[in-house]
Amino acid sequence: MKNVTMISRRSFLKAAMAASAVSALAFTGCGGSASSTVAASSTASSAAASAAAEGGQTFKVGIVNYVDHASLNQIVESVESRLDELGAEKGVTFDYADYYANAQADQSNLNQIGADLVGDGVDVIVAVATPTAATMLAAVEDTDIPVVYSAVTDPAAAGFDGEENITGTSDALNTEAIMNLITAVNPDIDTIGLLYDLSQDASTQAIADAKAFCDANGIKYIEKNGTTTAEVQMAAEALIASGVKAVFTPTDNTVMTAELSIYETFTEAGVQHYTGADSFALNGAFVGYGVDYVQLGEATADMVAEILCDSKTTADLPYQTFDNGIVTINTETCEALGLDLDTVKEAFKPYCTEIVEVTTAENFS
Repeated sequence: MKNVTMISRRSFLKAAMAASAVSALAFTGCGGSASSTVAASSTASSAAASAAAEGGQTFKVGIVNYVDHASLNQIVESVESRLDELGAEKGVTFDYADYYANAQADQSNLNQIGADLVGDGVDVIVAVATPTAATMLAAVEDTDIPVVYSAVTDPAAAGFDGEENITGTSDALNTEAIMNLITAVNPDIDTIGLLYDLSQDASTQAIADAKAFCDANGIKYIEKNGTTTAEVQMAAEALIASGVKAVFTPTDNTVMTAELSIYETFTEAGVQHYTGADSFALNGAFVGYGVDYVQLGEATADMVAEILCDSKTTADLPYQTFDNGIVTINTETCEALGLDLDTVKEAFKPYCTEIVEVTTAENFS
């Protein structure tokens, strides 16, 4: 893949291994479609990768991240870690380090990344988030390169369900459960804020479900939107000014990117921020609920290995959904809001299977 400095974090390592040396390796291990030769300009992704390749096959795995933020980074790290484990188990190499790119939420970047990966002849593309998956699917249209997505909230609405050459994992949110968390702590609440990016497909169904919940329970809602961190900050301030005491955000990439910039604003105003992923809470939000993104990434990597090593097709692997029912409470934020942690946990118990306590961290794995 071409070196696009703005979007790639790939390690460009020593070019000590010529393509002829790589192609001469005896291929053992799992079968399936793989790259048996490497262009002369290619380099090994790492010393460990080249050593592993001596015992088996090497697969080119493109990994495309939509934007740099905690939730999606967590998925990428989990995919990579699991691929390393599976490679060791199966005696093969999954070369992802040479084929990773981050689009930084820019569609033109996504288009270029897709074209580059197809040009590189990757064996599979892992697409993180809905816009990424849609663009990668378009990029591989005239090829047999499969796309395995991760963190696509509504695959059917995105048009992926039943589409050839694509499958993956969904982080669909149980919106009713998280709305129940809000009313469990605030039984007399009369208005809930909804903070999201209108352009984020991942938010569409969850926001519709949140509105339906409010309507059914006689609760008013106030919507505020933003497409950039600055706009999200202004939207958060507008919700505070409107007097809401609780705000709901689904698995929205834009708000997740802004969470470190807004959580203190909410906390200082006494506003509880309930969100659709544990990573929001790790970045300061009061509560995160839903899918374990480490588990999501591992399941995504497992699907990649099944396609490359077990001769499975995307048609053989229906997309997976998860209902972890895990509540993540930021204990620092809970205290700053003047809430008693034990009381909150007791109120949450009927609506989840597990409660996890965290503190704020800018980066985590």
